[in-house]
Amino acid sequence: MSQEGKLFVGSLSYDTDEDSLTLAFSKFGSIAQVDVVRDKETGRSRGFAFVKYDNVEDASKAMEAMDGTRLDGRSIRVDEAGKGGSRSSGGFGGGSRGASRFGGRGGGGYDRNYGGQQRSYGGGSYD
Repeated sequence: MSQEGKLFVGSLSYDTDEDSLTLAFSKFGSIAQVDVVRDKETGRSRGFAFVKYDNVEDASKAMEAMDGTRLDGRSIRVDEAGKGGSRSSGGFGGGSRGASRFGGRGGGGYDRNYGGQQRSYGGGSYD
């Protein structure tokens, strides 16, 4: 765990807000800040949040206890902020600002596996 005590909380219900996250995570220690990431245009939750603890040890306890538990009807993922598993580069694909959302020059892209079928988004080819 880094020195910050900041956790990434993913796979959230769109109904989960700062109050319900604070309630669920405060049993592990004093929370400095809770931020549910929202779409800039609609204000709707994007399904993930960050919870920052005053104490790194409390954040570590919360991560161990809460990862995989259910919150507001969804099984949530809790990890150290910035350590997003396969997304260690910081997000899906890359690309320039001028690239289209799913492809075009510098479009980056990403892969998903749906029901045994591999689908690629971005990079200009769709199978």
